[in-house]
Amino acid sequence: MYVDKNPLNLANVLKMNEKCSHCGLTYQIEPSFFYGAMYVSYGLNVGIGIAAFIVSYLLFHTSLKTAFIVIIATLVVLFPFVLRWSRNIYINMFVSYDPEFKK
Repeated sequence: MYVDKNPLNLANVLKMNEKCSHCGLTYQIEPSFFYGAMYVSYGLNVGIGIAAFIVSYLLFHTSLKTAFIVIIATLVVLFPFVLRWSRNIYINMFVSYDPEFKK
């Protein structure tokens, strides 16, 4: 889906190919299609934040201040991955994947 396969290359993290090389699907289904991925991103970030809190505060028994810092650090480190995951999840809500399809 993406021009650069490395999500840590922040300059190209959201640059997408025009079409799928396997089936020819145009990724930009309509103008501003991926704006909806912001809602998916929000949900993913909330889930990751809750998971980071549970791990740091409840499992490692850190203070609330340290747990907050862990949440922020986790979200910053996972930011490029969440961007791509949210776009992938969002497009899969509207387009079904068929592994047998050939162009």
